[in-house]
Amino acid sequence: MRLRDFDVLTLDCYGTLIDWETGILEALARWLARYGRSAEPEGLLQLFARHEPAQQRETPRMPYAELLGRVLLRLGRELAVPVDEEDRRAFGASVGDWPAFPDSPTALARLKRHYRLFILSNVDRRSFAGSAKRLGVAFDGVFTAEDIGSYKPDLRNFGWMLERLAERGIAKERILHTAQSLFHDHVPAKAAGLATCWIDRRQGCPGGATPTVSVAVVPDFRFPTLLAMAEAREAEG
Repeated sequence: MRLRDFDVLTLDCYGTLIDWETGILEALARWLARYGRSAEPEGLLQLFARHEPAQQRETPRMPYAELLGRVLLRLGRELAVPVDEEDRRAFGASVGDWPAFPDSPTALARLKRHYRLFILSNVDRRSFAGSAKRLGVAFDGVFTAEDIGSYKPDLRNFGWMLERLAERGIAKERILHTAQSLFHDHVPAKAAGLATCWIDRRQGCPGGATPTVSVAVVPDFRFPTLLAMAEAREAEG
């Protein structure tokens, strides 16, 4: 299997293109500082990794910005830190401020020469609009949890995306799903019959804002950055 065997990339955004862990930590640090508190960063990310998917399962149709406010309430209860309406609003609105990984804009521009690019993301449209400005490329389509009414790793998200792509004449065999999260993306994408490329931003280090997986999954490709993937595609000619 080669990267040139595909002509469509379906891309996760947060954790893959956007450095959501930095964005989450910066937003949580502002919340904690408001109450004279601080916390160890990795521990905060692991709390987030536990509470965000749980909230998504409970409220699958809730827009992501609002859902983040609910996640903050859960974190506040666990850490015994107050959460008011201003805190919830600020955390939900922080998504558009989360930084892109430094290689993302360049890598996307280079991959665009070889692939049609589609986003499949656990986000709402308004939040993604802020992130899109940081990525600097025109995507061929954007599919969000707000559109679909559920959050990855729900298989419904992948089925919905595949139906929309089939309407455009795109066969499953031409698609390479590209993402960081084994939990949110690679396990369900493989279950949906897709080839996958792992952008291993944490380079094998467990933890962070992404839950660990309880089933074995083997992506078809693995790169430490999106730019490394773009370079590998260019090397194939």
